[in-house]
Amino acid sequence: MFDIGFWELTVIAVMGLIVLGPERLPTAIRTIRGWMRNIKQFSSSVQTELKEELRIHELHENLKKAEQQGLKDLAPELQESVDSLKEAAAQVTRPYAKKTEPDLSTSAPLPESDVKNDK
Repeated sequence: MFDIGFWELTVIAVMGLIVLGPERLPTAIRTIRGWMRNIKQFSSSVQTELKEELRIHELHENLKKAEQQGLKDLAPELQESVDSLKEAAAQVTRPYAKKTEPDLSTSAPLPESDVKNDK
């Protein structure tokens, strides 16, 4: 990441020990480690957000192409994009609708080894 070798880390550790002293050095290391963790989380969230924006942009481009073709005889990737956008639009129009859950009454019964006896 920063291209720091073993000797550079050793010099930094010795300087930290001299400047901060043995009492404050562990606290400083924990603080820096927390900052690095926060930076990693932030960069990860930004990267995820950018990927999602690029995906949305691609879907819009595919939708424009599909509209130009009149939504007939579409290429498979264009049809997939249109279907994805239709599904997203349906979720937006009814965001609180419950998803259908599988019917558990038609499922196979549990083996007797899985059933507890409460005697």
